[in-house]
Amino acid sequence: MRAGFPIVTKGMVIGLLGGSFDPAHEGHAHISHEAIKRMGLDQVWWLVTPGNPLKARQPAPMAERLARARLVLKGHPRIKVTALELALGTRLTADTIDRLRAIYPGVKFVWLMGADNLVQFHKWGRWRDILRSVPVGVLARPGSGVAARMSVAAQSFRVQRVQRGEGLGHQVPPVWAFVNMPMSRASSSAIRARGEWNA
Repeated sequence: MRAGFPIVTKGMVIGLLGGSFDPAHEGHAHISHEAIKRMGLDQVWWLVTPGNPLKARQPAPMAERLARARLVLKGHPRIKVTALELALGTRLTADTIDRLRAIYPGVKFVWLMGADNLVQFHKWGRWRDILRSVPVGVLARPGSGVAARMSVAAQSFRVQRVQRGEGLGHQVPPVWAFVNMPMSRASSSAIRARGEWNA
């Protein structure tokens, strides 16, 4: 396995949580813990992205965001902070998933996202390919529940929605679940606005 790539074994179920993590905060850790518990995941990998094509403002330097993410996690053994998209040279989530599935044959991946991301998921490049290639777990976020359920992606794939996240990684895509859970109101934009994250 290449340097910097997590070591896993065939049959493991890995949740992928992508984002700028600018900065990482306890809300990211919270939804990762809940995903592990509620979906039966073996690990969650944070895919700290080099940049976000949908945002005009580009994030803080990669090294700073990775360091902050590791600090937030406090060494949690089942949540890995990675720069895999930088290593792979991918920018689109669909491309990243394709590459990871090729590198890790026999490993099952689940794409994780907050409900706020589902609202604009149809604007992502090759978003339908994501839903067709891996199960998707949508995690409740404050104020986004109704909009997420009525989103273009949710309506387009409404027949493929299952009611429970448990065992999601073992189901055949396209399949997705909306997972209700206790919510954290932490947000990266609010932290930046308060000046608590000086990049």
